[in-house]
Amino acid sequence: MVVIIDYGMGNLRSVSKALESLGAAVRVSSDPQDVERASKLILPGVGAFGAAMEELKRRNLVEPIKAAIASDKPYLGICLGLQLLFEHSEEGDVDGLGVLRGSVRRFSFDSGRRTQDAGLKVPHMGWNEVQRPRPADQQSRGGQATSDKRQGSCPLLNGIPDQSYFYFVHSYYGVLQERSVVALETDYGIRFTSMVWRNNVFATQFHPEKSQAVGLKLLKNFIDL
Repeated sequence: MVVIIDYGMGNLRSVSKALESLGAAVRVSSDPQDVERASKLILPGVGAFGAAMEELKRRNLVEPIKAAIASDKPYLGICLGLQLLFEHSEEGDVDGLGVLRGSVRRFSFDSGRRTQDAGLKVPHMGWNEVQRPRPADQQSRGGQATSDKRQGSCPLLNGIPDQSYFYFVHSYYGVLQERSVVALETDYGIRFTSMVWRNNVFATQFHPEKSQAVGLKLLKNFIDL
């Protein structure tokens, strides 16, 4: 059973419809016991980081989510569900779940940015290309380099070509301290992390449920784990 965590925010119905169309058994729930019993978890989200954390705490979902992740239960975060994994967000100056080391920051394109960034708007909305990270880039940024084999083996990306396009809607992005967990990156004025993967934890800044065939392929890979 795939449990979609309901904390009063997010595109729950569109995610559940996408999963059901792929043949998955799905339950949308805010019950901590359902989180504990689930075989897989999805945390979608659209909205403010602080309000989301407040709702997760109010519904007693924080510890069950952390416990599920610690027990190697497959977890997929979508958009805000990725950002909530971080230690902290500058959106409201709020602490997150602390599963990933790093912070969430807002896109900022001011007069000091490069000329080619001048026309970029916030939020970042629409289709954009995703790319596997380049190990040489990781080294040059002081990060922890990983091999092409490691990055290419993410099971949710099986059958998905590099430089595919996915649908984004977000004003904030995660800045990781652990470069080794970056599965995909995207350019929007800066090169930001658009997907992470560490063991049983997967999370996307884009919306697979809004990304047509390529998004459904990613969700099917998650179901088939």
